[in-house]
Amino acid sequence: MKPTKNTWLIAFLLTVVSSLPAVAQSTKADIFSGSAKITWLGLDFTQTKFIGTAEAKVMGIGRKDDITPEEFRDDYTVGWNRLFVTEQKKYDVAESIHHSSVDYALDVAKSSNAKAKFDKLYTDNPSDFKLLDEAKITAIVKNYDFQSKEGIGYIFFVSGMNKGLDKAGVWITFVDMKTKTVLLTKYYEGKPGGFGLRNYWAKAFLNVMKDVKSDYNSWK
Repeated sequence: MKPTKNTWLIAFLLTVVSSLPAVAQSTKADIFSGSAKITWLGLDFTQTKFIGTAEAKVMGIGRKDDITPEEFRDDYTVGWNRLFVTEQKKYDVAESIHHSSVDYALDVAKSSNAKAKFDKLYTDNPSDFKLLDEAKITAIVKNYDFQSKEGIGYIFFVSGMNKGLDKAGVWITFVDMKTKTVLLTKYYEGKPGGFGLRNYWAKAFLNVMKDVKSDYNSWK
C-alpha cells in the first residue's frame, strides 16, 4: 500500500518532535556547575517548633507578655526574611554557596508562612525540636507552591528553635522548582545570639550560612 499524504505528514511531525531538545530536569550537579541559575526563596517557618515560649521580656523587647503565634508569623517571619534584602551584604546567600550571584524570590517562602496558622508553634517537648527528616522534606517540597517558577530553588526549612539549648535547627534545601524534586538537603544547627528576639535568632540563621559556606565543596 502506498503511503498516503497523511502518513507522510505524521512521519514528518514525528521527526520534528524527536529532534526538539528535551526540557532537562535540574540535577544535583547543576548546583555546583557555576552556570546554573539559583533562586533564593527564603526562610520557611511552617514546620517550626519553638521549645518553650518566645518571651518578649527575656528577649529584650520591653514587653512582659509572650509573643503570640500570630505575631511570630506576621512580624517575625517577615522580619527575618527581610534581612536578606535590607542587610544583603551580611546575609550573603550567593557567597555562602560559592556563587557570584543568586536570584531572589522571597515571596515564595513569605507566602507559605502567611498561609500557615502557627497554632502548634509552641511546645514543651524537647523531642519536637527535630521532627523533620529527608523523607518529610521531600513530601513538603512535592506539595509546595513555587509560584510557577522554574530552575533551582534554595530554601531554608526551619525545623526547631530552642532557647534553652541556644540553637535553631534548619534543613537547607535545593529543589527543582518545576518538578518539585529535592536535589539536595542537609540538616544544620545554628547558635543564636544578640539583643532582641529578631536579632537573637537571625544570628542562628547567619551561623548556618557560615557552616554551609565551609561545607559546600564537600557535598559535590
